[in-house]
Amino acid sequence: MLSGVRILDLSRVLAGPLCTMILGDLGADVLKIERPGDGDETRGWGPPFDPRGESAYYLSVNRNKLSLAADLDAPADRALIEELIAGADVVVDNFRPGTLERRGLAPDALLARHPALVWCTITGFGPDSTRPGYDFVVQAECGWMAITGSPDGDPMKVGVALADVLAGKDAAIAILGALVARSRSGRGRRLHVSLAASATAALVNVAQNVLVTGHDAGRWGNAHPNLVPYQLFRAADRPIVIAVGSDAQWRALVRALDLSALAEDRSLDTNAGRLAARARVIDVLSRRLAEEPASSWRARLDAAGVPNGEVRGVLDALRATSADPLTGVAPSIPGTVRRPPPTLDEHGALVRARGWDAF
Repeated sequence: MLSGVRILDLSRVLAGPLCTMILGDLGADVLKIERPGDGDETRGWGPPFDPRGESAYYLSVNRNKLSLAADLDAPADRALIEELIAGADVVVDNFRPGTLERRGLAPDALLARHPALVWCTITGFGPDSTRPGYDFVVQAECGWMAITGSPDGDPMKVGVALADVLAGKDAAIAILGALVARSRSGRGRRLHVSLAASATAALVNVAQNVLVTGHDAGRWGNAHPNLVPYQLFRAADRPIVIAVGSDAQWRALVRALDLSALAEDRSLDTNAGRLAARARVIDVLSRRLAEEPASSWRARLDAAGVPNGEVRGVLDALRATSADPLTGVAPSIPGTVRRPPPTLDEHGALVRARGWDAF
């Protein structure tokens, strides 16, 4: 879908590289610029490392790219980067404010020189903040940790750097929108995406609960603030999750579990009624589900159309996909894997000789 679109990737670590990898999965030509010597910081974020010595972290977000090592403080390399910018459709960076400007690569000046260019800068806390953007800090400050974990435990971060992931996806969406607009007007634009803004927007229904009620959100562990039952239960042998999202699913659930007392209680016919009786409903379900193994309940619930599932490890979850140790998890969008993640400066000589024609 993006065949022939040229992306100059001046980013590193996670959000920016994920954004450009998504664009590469969609067919764009992505050229990753890295510091000579060390390259992207995540190349050293291990173990684990693969047989080539590349860290798993780096491999996870850098397929479908070429790599060029260039020093922004070296005049010849800076001139090369300016030449590459002139031939690019999109530039993505995640430098702190002033970093590129001090090196004569001010985005606004380059956009004035190349008005069709789309330039997306990803930051931690917005274009005017010099704070480094680290996912853990963003999760703490944007409300995520306050609503994650056991109600009587410490605030807890999500197990994936999800603020980075969301910001990377938001940046890809913004870039795609800017490319569509450019196809109509012929003009590019300056884009700013931040981890903090992406994380705050991702609070969605939790944020709306707070806005509507005026009361702060709390931690619900594996339960849901707005739905009952929607949580983890323990079967006789292992945990199972049940996610009832409609009154029809509730009726199907209590029939499948042979819970006539709950089925006949008209006060539980609506989610609001079940929410009011949360403790009683969960107690009855917990005792019933503990009587038989998870496989038995899963068969019944599947037959009844009640959303349910087992708790799997990451390795088990990946067995059902086409994930690869070199190129990572397959694209979640209609994309293709064309190149493995490059080694540092793997294509440096080719790019210096041929520029964008290296693709």
